[in-house]
Amino acid sequence: MGSIRTRAESNALFFDFRYRGIRCKELTKLKPTKANIFRLEAIMKTIQKEIDEETFSYRNYFPNSKRADLFESATPSITPVTNEELVAGAQVAAQEMRNTGAKQAIVNIDGMPSFSEFSDLWFTERQLDWKRSTQSKVKDILIKHLIPRFRGRRVHEISKADILSYRGVLAKADEDGKSLSATRINGILNILNQILAEAADRHDFVSGFRGIKPLRVPKTKIDPFSLMEVGQILEGAPDEFKPYLTAAFFTGMRTSELLGLTWECVDLDRAQLTISQAWVAGGLDSTKTPGSERTIDLSTPVINALTAQRKSRESIKSDYVFCASNGKPFNRHNFANRIWHPLLTELKIKRRRPYQTRHTAATLWLASGENPEWIARQMGHTSTRMLFTTYSRYVPNLTRKDGSAFEQLLSSQLLG
Repeated sequence: MGSIRTRAESNALFFDFRYRGIRCKELTKLKPTKANIFRLEAIMKTIQKEIDEETFSYRNYFPNSKRADLFESATPSITPVTNEELVAGAQVAAQEMRNTGAKQAIVNIDGMPSFSEFSDLWFTERQLDWKRSTQSKVKDILIKHLIPRFRGRRVHEISKADILSYRGVLAKADEDGKSLSATRINGILNILNQILAEAADRHDFVSGFRGIKPLRVPKTKIDPFSLMEVGQILEGAPDEFKPYLTAAFFTGMRTSELLGLTWECVDLDRAQLTISQAWVAGGLDSTKTPGSERTIDLSTPVINALTAQRKSRESIKSDYVFCASNGKPFNRHNFANRIWHPLLTELKIKRRRPYQTRHTAATLWLASGENPEWIARQMGHTSTRMLFTTYSRYVPNLTRKDGSAFEQLLSSQLLG
């Protein structure tokens, strides 16, 4: 079986295989990087396959090699092959593979891989470090955006102008007038940046991404429900979903955490539940961040709701607290489209995403005077900073005080 080895004298890779009983060594100018070794091993496998099938043409791969002329030397020495010669031979072999319907394995073997080729290698190497949900998101970005845009381009050819032009394309509205958000565009370009940075490091070129800053992202819009609206929603919701909505409004859990909640994580005697997993893309995954793993203290309405939920789901025999008739967590999109939005319309309440239930919990806790550090722990935040930067502006409207507490202090201490 042939192999790819490194010549110590030149620190360059070479093919080492046997053909017609003779050991053949064909030197390249490629350095022994992981990407180059991966690329040449793919070619070596094709060569070995053709040798075994007796379809191998030496000249197609190594046209200027001395061995191409019927192996005139019985004791071959290492013969250098230029990149141009190796590419020419690879192109002939690749065309033969296409003619036979075989998968093309020989691409860009002169040292600079195509974007498609390198992004595939990058994804394969990195995916072990990611959560399953992250793998899905990155794969979606590659398939829908990056590979179609840069297909056929080599990594070192993608310039700063190319990237800025592509960013402009992403920002344009489609035929329906819809355009990608700044957050989404930054996410797509962040993956492109990571791929080009890794390619530049391995193949010694300057990434075209240098000097490109992320788009400015508008501050997240928080639009929580008032306590009166919460009451209307809980009263008008179908009985099947009242426990779920009660937990959503009064625990601050994310949708993925609610759907991934199992009964073994619920302790009604201690009035607590533990968040250690989430339901993402049709399966269980880890929580959004390590800090999201937490213990939540339960209020009386939530305890009553969970008690009612357990009783109503006894016949299903499911581990999940909020499940459909098949025992698995219900589909969040179906819930939003068939239950949530029609309910808000019926109640004449402003249309908002179900995720606003989490923001509602935070603002209600703040309005009631709960300790900010306790609220941060309930929400899975590592500090109280987000509370004061994101939610605090809603507190005066909920308490109807608007500084009146300070007025009372002044009156009692200075004016009384």
